[in-house]
Amino acid sequence: MGRLNGKIALVTGAGQGVGQGIAYALAAEGARIAVTGRTLQKLESTCAEIRRRGGEALPVQCNVKEPESLRVCVDTVVTHFGGLNILVNNAQEVPLGALLDVTDAAFNAGWESGPLATFRLMKLCHPYLKGDGCIINVGSSAAKRWDMSRYGAYAAVKEAIRSLTRAAACEWGADNIRCNAILPHAKSPGLEGWMEKNPAEAAAFVKTIPQRRVGDCEQDIGRFVVLLCCPESSYINGQSIGVDGGQALIG
Repeated sequence: MGRLNGKIALVTGAGQGVGQGIAYALAAEGARIAVTGRTLQKLESTCAEIRRRGGEALPVQCNVKEPESLRVCVDTVVTHFGGLNILVNNAQEVPLGALLDVTDAAFNAGWESGPLATFRLMKLCHPYLKGDGCIINVGSSAAKRWDMSRYGAYAAVKEAIRSLTRAAACEWGADNIRCNAILPHAKSPGLEGWMEKNPAEAAAFVKTIPQRRVGDCEQDIGRFVVLLCCPESSYINGQSIGVDGGQALIG
């Protein structure tokens, strides 16, 4: 424990699910956490749990689709903590459905909350990450599905995040900023709700995972993010890594 003592992390969409699990795991290793998202009550709940465990956390309400909100968020975090070492881009609105059914508004929301927000936030945080920075972008293996029906729009915005990740790794490596993407399967509230409503489809989905289970947001996804942020991973850069029990073949 304590491998991230002295580090400051900003995690978007950390009020629940994968973002919350990542925030918990980073805090358990000593990082001070800026917990960001749209719903203040959820952020305060996450922060309260981090503090209960002995960590330090700051709730910062932020709408990742609004450039000014992102700027204020970064300024608030840096002013409060005195710097920034780790950025986790996790927030994402999900445009799901058949291509003929997905509206322009839904697709645009997925674009603005995903790759565009990731692009903007990486640039805002770049000056503070220089010298000892680590960026983790949350992608998806949706584009690697054998049948992409109803996942095309979602896969499109998530693949853009993977491209931005690779570009940032190549352009900012000389600044000692590493940038990697994870493609997780995790029991977030959204996935749990879907599994409860669609038990047969959910059972078939789990069978496609070699380990026959969906990952835990903190213990499986969050702990792997910790590893990527530690010195042991200092030569890992520009990669898209499936954290999914072996389901997807990432190329």
